[in-house]
Amino acid sequence: MILWRQSAGGTVEVLMGLRAAGHRFMPNRLVFPGGRVDLADRTAPAATELRADTRAALERRAPPRLARALAIAAARELEEETGLRLGGALPTLDRLDYLCRAVTPARSPIRFNARFLVAPAEAAEGSLSGSGELERLDWLLLEGVLALPVAPITARVLNEFREWLAMPETARATRPLIWFRGRENRLQEAAA
Repeated sequence: MILWRQSAGGTVEVLMGLRAAGHRFMPNRLVFPGGRVDLADRTAPAATELRADTRAALERRAPPRLARALAIAAARELEEETGLRLGGALPTLDRLDYLCRAVTPARSPIRFNARFLVAPAEAAEGSLSGSGELERLDWLLLEGVLALPVAPITARVLNEFREWLAMPETARATRPLIWFRGRENRLQEAAA
């Protein structure tokens, strides 16, 4: 989940944390809060459901139940890793926008198939207090984060986010669906 905020001066910050050196996957790299879908995410309640455009983007490559579970997992992981809740006691999924997807090549020893969802900071409640899974959890300036220790795929996702931010809000829902396969492939397909 890319949680972001904009200052009165117009600068944009994103919430990221550093994965510990002992992690097998992406140690010592800045990442967004997130993780895998748990079985309980498939039936968890929500205060509001996904907007039609976000749901359609997630359902493009996932059955409806999994698509919704991806959003629930993003909200759950945000709370677990940062102490921030997307909405109140139940998540407000209608605040999520779909950004892109990234899939590692089949030959990679550690695989992931990640969807990147976006939400404004004002959609989150609570105090920033990580679980310890991410170290140095903080709001980072979007313009400076690429100079920090981020993985190549994270840099590509940040660039997609920068392009998404530059678009008029009305155009975001109909932009092509972007996904990355491996290091070099940036693919896109028309939005549903």
